[in-house]
Amino acid sequence: MNPRPQSSSPAAPAPARAISTPAEARKLAEDLMAVMDALLGIIERETELVRAGKVREAIRLEEQKGELSRRYMVTVESLKNAQKYLSQVSPELLATLRRHHDTFRAMLQINLTVLATAHAVSEGIVRGVNAEIQRKNIPSTYTASGQRAAPGPRNMTPLSVSRSL
Repeated sequence: MNPRPQSSSPAAPAPARAISTPAEARKLAEDLMAVMDALLGIIERETELVRAGKVREAIRLEEQKGELSRRYMVTVESLKNAQKYLSQVSPELLATLRRHHDTFRAMLQINLTVLATAHAVSEGIVRGVNAEIQRKNIPSTYTASGQRAAPGPRNMTPLSVSRSL
């Protein structure tokens, strides 16, 4: 994934700000829960697609996931700035946010596990194909003592992959 330069577009989330009223605290909590729910929806969809082997479709969710992730980070930063205020004014709201965030984290862990598994499987397939190609390209020769000869570097053929297929 390539980092993208930050722009000052109108769609960019507002910077984190401090809150000073219970209504602002409730709004911040609602914003965070809404962003987490939307992000979870995208992540669950991505997980389903990757499990089904539809990686190209899962990749198309990257832009939405990136935007929601940026909104999540800004909202979490605002929440961090307001944590002391929230713990004094509305500790039950803070506890609810923590529970919701724990569920969010668990779902992220499942997604990361699925993505890591897909990566490991695809890497294993590519390595297996490469090993088979190398085995077929290497001549079967023996030394004077009857031992199998180690192939030289000129016998190794690099594997090339076309991503356009």
